[in-house]
Amino acid sequence: MYHNNLNLARRTFVKGIAVSSVLAALPLSLNASNFKNRNSTEVLRGKIFNLSIDNTLVNITGKDVFATAVNGMLAGPTLMWKEGDDITINVTNNLDVDSSIHWHGIILPFEMDGVPGISFDGIKPGKTFTYEFKVTQSGTYWYHSHSGFQEQSGVFGAIVIEPKEELLKYDKDYVVSLSDWSDEKPESIYRKLKISADYYNFNQRTIGDFFSEIGKKGFLQAYNDRSMWNKMRMSDRDLSDVTGYTYTYLINGQNPATNSALVFKKGEKIRLRLINSSAMTYFDIQIPGLKMSVVSTDGSYVQAVEVDELRLGVAETYDVIVEPKENMAYALFAQSIDRTGYALASLTYDKNIKATPPKMDKRQNLSMTDMGMDMSSMKGMDSSMPMEGKKQNMHMPKKDMKKMIPITPLESADDFTSTMKAIRPKYRLNDPGVGLRNNGRKVLTYADLKGFYSTKGDKYPDREIILHLTGNMQRYIWSINGIAYKDAQPLTFNYGERLRITYINDTMMNHPMHMHGMWSDLETGDDNFLVRKHTITSQPGSKISFRVTVDAKGSWAYHCHLLYHMTDMFRKIIVV
Repeated sequence: MYHNNLNLARRTFVKGIAVSSVLAALPLSLNASNFKNRNSTEVLRGKIFNLSIDNTLVNITGKDVFATAVNGMLAGPTLMWKEGDDITINVTNNLDVDSSIHWHGIILPFEMDGVPGISFDGIKPGKTFTYEFKVTQSGTYWYHSHSGFQEQSGVFGAIVIEPKEELLKYDKDYVVSLSDWSDEKPESIYRKLKISADYYNFNQRTIGDFFSEIGKKGFLQAYNDRSMWNKMRMSDRDLSDVTGYTYTYLINGQNPATNSALVFKKGEKIRLRLINSSAMTYFDIQIPGLKMSVVSTDGSYVQAVEVDELRLGVAETYDVIVEPKENMAYALFAQSIDRTGYALASLTYDKNIKATPPKMDKRQNLSMTDMGMDMSSMKGMDSSMPMEGKKQNMHMPKKDMKKMIPITPLESADDFTSTMKAIRPKYRLNDPGVGLRNNGRKVLTYADLKGFYSTKGDKYPDREIILHLTGNMQRYIWSINGIAYKDAQPLTFNYGERLRITYINDTMMNHPMHMHGMWSDLETGDDNFLVRKHTITSQPGSKISFRVTVDAKGSWAYHCHLLYHMTDMFRKIIVV
């Protein structure tokens, strides 16, 4: 039994709805504070929106605590826009600290991007900032604070943009916003990680594990495997920095016990807009008994592909269409990558009939491949990596070799802040990742994705930038090219150029990398159908490439979207 089962059982009997009756029991200092009671998440439509960021009383786990929420809602209100409209959004900050809202994945003037210190000064306490821009796209997106750790404590919500012409056919449309909630203050979580990076990881190795491996592999194999990990000062069980020990996983702000209902009629086609609005959690999503047809990622149409399961990286979105053939309750089941908990909703024909969740999958350990090792040249090492994974390791995007792409050198550093290095990183586009390999289900990979529109005529890259994603996991230090944001020079892009950017992930963590202001055209194997995204997961010990048309002047943020990595694994982009 996982350590978190007791916590999960304790949390999930609670319905997680704040009620006014608790106010009488609050300390005087809280009664005197300026705060809101929690409201149910609403859908707001139109061209003018009024939002406020408030201290909001919530109860997710049976304990009354304060969130920072938009309009008193957790998740925040869903904003419905129309492609081509001019939008005005008035955001009032009722907190006693600065705040902000960033419109994730939205193409707009940099002054409206909402990143303090880069695109504007932030929203001071008691002040209102007005965002104004034209909507030039459609699809599923989201918004969140870019101030401190407010995203973790509740400042986030969904955006749905109606296209001028809808290419998809469906009968119902639901937002499914996943998040990770903790009663702890995010500053406390970050402090604990800095003191001990594995503070929330209760899946540590024991001497019993070693003897078990000897029984399975023999002493020499087991010893060699452990020796390699120890020399690299890494753990093959370091799957997630923050776990279900402190997190409760939510769908649309509701915990698993609430098991909110998404109602359908038999035979209807249901569009589910899956949004990972969590701070730190990768979710593996399945609906047992139903296939999911993936039709969009990060707001952009893709050629439909049918899967049983998909991994939703932090800040990514996927739209899927499902078609229930029977009147029954299906579990919309989202396991955390480390299998310490799950989020749950019911896709059901009757709101009063809820689905029973399946058992969580067995946790998998990281392999030497995830360390960036080429196992084909290392006999006797890490037999835990399946043959399928070794084949996946060889998959890479096809490159048009009509000319070489010059590489622009960047500053880098190699010291105690970046102790890990992928020795032989490979493209692993059809590797579903740790926890999903060989599980008997069809799992979506990046290699499955093809853009809906042809990119055959796109400009060939003028130059390439290689970014190493680096860190010291023991000291919880993160960086790019070995340099933390505070010590780094901005990246300079030239307006009108076409870039190729390659990530080499030298760490053992998945990093969801997000570039503001410009699209990232992911190379998934066919240059004629590059996949347009705003957030790209770089798997442990791997490399991955994408292309960018530099078509937006100004200053832009560029960072890992794991909230507690973001302070250092961050760059400023200046487009000149």
